Amino acid sequence: MLNLRLGGLLAVVLAGPMAAQQAADAVAPEATTSTGFESMSDAVSAAMAAKADGVPVMAQDWMVVAANPHAVEAGAEVLRQGGTAADAMIAVQAVLGLVEPQSSGLGGGAFLVWHDGATGEITTLDGRETAPMAATPRLFLDEEGAPLSFFDAVVGGRSVGVPGTPALLQAAHDRWGKAAWGGLFDPAISLAEQGFAVSPRLAELIAGDAGRLGRFPDTAAYFLPNGAPLAAGDMLSNQPYADVLRRIAQDGADVFYTSDIAQDIVARVKGAEGNPGVMEPVDLAIYKVKERPAVCVEYRAHEVCGMGPPSSGALTVGQTLGMLESFEIPGAADAETWRLIGDASRLAFADRERYMADIDFVPMPLKGLLSPEYLAERALLLTGDDALPEVSAGTPKFEHAMLWAPGESIEFPSTSHISIVDGYGNALSMTTTIENGFGSRLMVHGFLLNNELTDFSFRSHVDGVPVANRVEPGKRPRSSMAPTIVRKDGAPVLVLGSPGGSRIIGYVTQAIIAWIDWGMDVQQAVASPHGVNRFGPFDLEAGTPMETLGPDLELLGYEVSVTELNSGLHAISVGPDGLQGGADPRREGIALGE
Repeated sequence: MLNLRLGGLLAVVLAGPMAAQQAADAVAPEATTSTGFESMSDAVSAAMAAKADGVPVMAQDWMVVAANPHAVEAGAEVLRQGGTAADAMIAVQAVLGLVEPQSSGLGGGAFLVWHDGATGEITTLDGRETAPMAATPRLFLDEEGAPLSFFDAVVGGRSVGVPGTPALLQAAHDRWGKAAWGGLFDPAISLAEQGFAVSPRLAELIAGDAGRLGRFPDTAAYFLPNGAPLAAGDMLSNQPYADVLRRIAQDGADVFYTSDIAQDIVARVKGAEGNPGVMEPVDLAIYKVKERPAVCVEYRAHEVCGMGPPSSGALTVGQTLGMLESFEIPGAADAETWRLIGDASRLAFADRERYMADIDFVPMPLKGLLSPEYLAERALLLTGDDALPEVSAGTPKFEHAMLWAPGESIEFPSTSHISIVDGYGNALSMTTTIENGFGSRLMVHGFLLNNELTDFSFRSHVDGVPVANRVEPGKRPRSSMAPTIVRKDGAPVLVLGSPGGSRIIGYVTQAIIAWIDWGMDVQQAVASPHGVNRFGPFDLEAGTPMETLGPDLELLGYEVSVTELNSGLHAISVGPDGLQGGADPRREGIALGE
């Protein structure tokens, strides 16, 4: 069955962005799994019970929500000792790279949104991976100029971008840290050396990807000891990972980019049998995190702020909300709700496909895409009473007159999200990834390398017109990651984000609507059943009340697909009564606070 699916994927990659993404969705859905953390601390047990009961975790001073209880406990201890949200994030990320290696780690990249409690300012850090300087727009084309099939591109060195996560950890600490840098890695080092029990989720994902994990000796030895996939409950240690963390703790993140660690990354990328990459030591040595202005849009007297290009997240979430601003949004059980949300999303995705890419390489109508006049014009298309028969990119005011063609990029839903509010009034929202589950499947020094370059369009031109998101040397691939901070009167009121590939945009948009328009608390908002529309067909979450809306949506003219929609939303609301944390019940994360 898998080979048939992959063969089909090659065909549809040639057919356009919608078909390519739909095929990718079908190849590798992330399963909902049990957690297996019942034997941990009383605080973890209480947090898991709250999630199971559908109620938020309450706190007064600080809170952290992330994808694995081990990581959340590490961050909570940092906050308990007076660290900032930036300090806690470093501890959380270091542990996530060990216990959730399929989703994020040192070999990947991240986007961070920061609200400063002292100044009230909001900014972002771009730790996205970059294309090696030897990469060209033909990176993912075969000798005849046709796009490679997805996994032919992913597995091996060709897909690996220069990792940004270690540099982002350092940049965040340099700006906003209070705790000693070295001590923030202690929980992850200890857990790596002593070992941790493999969770049911990790075990299931390893078993489902055993064929690709077995292609490279180091990866196979770690995930498939003695030729068999790790099972839930197996104790797993990782001394090489502990060693590299200890070096980063002692010497800072530069050691990752300029020492034998960098040399070994390059050797692994260029030596990947059957699919080598083009990375060189200089690519790591010149990597820089970029601080960028946040992208914000007004919605119902709130300011929704997130990550700008090379992420499409804040722009596409912002466009969708901006178009919905003039409409009343009925409850979640109403098909009219989903017509409005779905078609607004489709219109935003059409603009995303045409215009959005790394703004350092591609002139973008950034202001035009979010201008109230443009969004009001686009919103007029939503005033009918059935599905839009087709959508196309609009024509926002453009400071640079350039014609771009829609590209063909495929995003898989293996990512992680961290939300933190500290006792100083700082708020942090960070989405972190190695892209596809287990990334390139290449492992070095105990961590996996990303396959982030496959977030570029495989096609460089369409009918002679260049694609904005094509591969170029040093460029950062477009992303859908949407770490978000919602503010009111200049203060944070909601901190959230999610994994989920290009569906991230829909998950985050829906959670904001559920919290603002429908008055849900954060746990209700992150658990709310999903309906996602990116390209026309409506994806409805299987096993939820969304399924019952299928016939009504079909009557409105939509093609409907009932499928697993396994977000990993992690959210914190801030109000006069304190903090509330919500962790997505579809995954193993929790909220902890005091």
